[in-house]
Amino acid sequence: MIYTMTLNPSIDYIVRVTDLTLGALNRMDEDLKLPGGKGINVSRILKRIDKQSVALGFLGGFTGTYISNWLSNEEIRSQFTQTNGDTRINIKLKSDTETEINGLGPVISEEEIASLKATLSEIKKGDIVILSGSTPASLPKGFYQELIHQIDVKEAEFVIDTTGEDLLHALCHHPLLVKPNNHELAELYHTKFSSIEEIIPYGRKLLESGAQHAIISMAGDGALLFTPQGVYQSNVLKRPLKNSVGAGDSMIAGFIGIYEETKNPIEAFKWGVACGSATAFSDDLASKERIDELLSEVTITQLQSF
Repeated sequence: MIYTMTLNPSIDYIVRVTDLTLGALNRMDEDLKLPGGKGINVSRILKRIDKQSVALGFLGGFTGTYISNWLSNEEIRSQFTQTNGDTRINIKLKSDTETEINGLGPVISEEEIASLKATLSEIKKGDIVILSGSTPASLPKGFYQELIHQIDVKEAEFVIDTTGEDLLHALCHHPLLVKPNNHELAELYHTKFSSIEEIIPYGRKLLESGAQHAIISMAGDGALLFTPQGVYQSNVLKRPLKNSVGAGDSMIAGFIGIYEETKNPIEAFKWGVACGSATAFSDDLASKERIDELLSEVTITQLQSF
């Protein structure tokens, strides 16, 4: 079974306003409320490609109920830990430019942390846990390491999609997949990239440090997959860009959903690119129809063999 972990979910409140004027009354053209959070996005895309998952994490208040009901309506299983504080609301204001205002996450108590860990302890050998996104400020530093230890004890696999120290400290535990973008990878190793050739040694470094597979997304230059056998690059699919939120989560969902079934990283990468691109070309996360449409257009080229 695939489990997704979202420690700091949100309702994403998307507002479109023409000619926004600060300090004045503005009327929105349209609005949309969606469940937010990287792990939740992964679960939603897994459902679209007919893969089952269980969504874990913290939810609370009327906002948490909204998210829980949404996932239930999409027939996505969840075992969230309930918090006394409300799940946050993130505002994404789209006008001539896009402005984001992220809400504060709830304060998580020791009892709520213990409850989450008890839920995670139900995983079994061979399960995959996808750890995604930021953590609420009230959680102790290194909380992901505590969850990874639990996963290791159960002999399950994990994916980690975060940056900085949390990513670095996870590598020695051999994550099944890591997925920084090129800017996050450069920041991780305190460097800069001006070409794909400069990225490759640092992608290999992720594997040498313990990752089983690494995907480096590069926006308009496609993506790179690093495996023990070599480096592979995807082509860039062409459609009008509508949505950058959730594209990386969709790529992870496509990769892990197919890899769990086939253990073929190249085929999984192809699905990851199709899912990520389909979300980038959609108002919300990708539909199954859009993913199927793009899948046949994805080509994977080997750049190097190891």
